[in-house]
Amino acid sequence: EVQLQASGGGLVQAGGSLRLSCATPGFRFDSFAISWFRQAPGKEREGVSCISKNAVTKYADSAQGRFTISKDDAKNTVYLQMNSLKPEDTAVYYCAGVRTPSSRYCGFNGMDYWGEGTLVTVSS
Repeated sequence: EVQLQASGGGLVQAGGSLRLSCATPGFRFDSFAISWFRQAPGKEREGVSCISKNAVTKYADSAQGRFTISKDDAKNTVYLQMNSLKPEDTAVYYCAGVRTPSSRYCGFNGMDYWGEGTLVTVSS
């Protein structure tokens, strides 16, 4: 079974930066589109950003201009660089993957595999 491993969370002050990583050890990364989600306390999970097999990217409005998603196929890893962090970015961040024949598709529905989350806390 495909396992996704999210890491890189932590405590940061408002305005700071973090880089999250999502690794899929043992599986060909180029079979998947990968998405990042987050869930804040008391709120529903929401899609943050995603990247297709050929690196087409999408961002939620809340992430646009501050977050950058990228991937390194050789390392089977997707990154989420988060800059200008705000207290409202505090959440558990999850990465998820979907097998797709499309090289350009990525999205926030119908994910096949999920990783355990990594906690991001932004202090004011």
